[in-house]
Amino acid sequence: MQKAVVMDEQAIRRALTRIAHEIIERNKGVDDCVLIGIKTRGIYLAQRLAERIEQIEGKAIPVGELDITLYRDDLTVKTIDREPLVKGTNVPFDVTNKKVILTDDVLFTGRTVRAAMDAVMDLGRPAQIQLAVLVDRGHRELPIRADFVGKNIPTSSSELIVVELTEVDELDQVSIHEK
Repeated sequence: MQKAVVMDEQAIRRALTRIAHEIIERNKGVDDCVLIGIKTRGIYLAQRLAERIEQIEGKAIPVGELDITLYRDDLTVKTIDREPLVKGTNVPFDVTNKKVILTDDVLFTGRTVRAAMDAVMDLGRPAQIQLAVLVDRGHRELPIRADFVGKNIPTSSSELIVVELTEVDELDQVSIHEK
């Protein structure tokens, strides 16, 4: 059950624009930077960030798609009765010596990001890995933090953060739901 909408379309757009500026500033431009979105919604956020960065800097930044299914530490728990659904990774560039900016919708326990870092390391040896998320909701189980955050939304363990993007859900919003 939805409790509240915490980010509407405008708030998401503003947050992504700010993150794009922060990425450019932190990296002194975007030379040797690549964006890799974590499936599913992280891919669309990475694409939107790439568009904004190109508008600001006048330079295109490569975007890849990462499926972390086989890197999850809870794979055996989730797949007792069925095979894991692998959606495929598409990173059409070499990550070696690049500044990889992993992009996801929500940072929660940190386990998804840990799995994504393992997947990236299997592709090559990046110079650096940075993390951009639309929402940081707290409740970390691993020592992982985001470098770029659209919005910090403290939540209780009985709440869910639901990110909806037009590419998948036909609207842009972030809401809090009761479990």
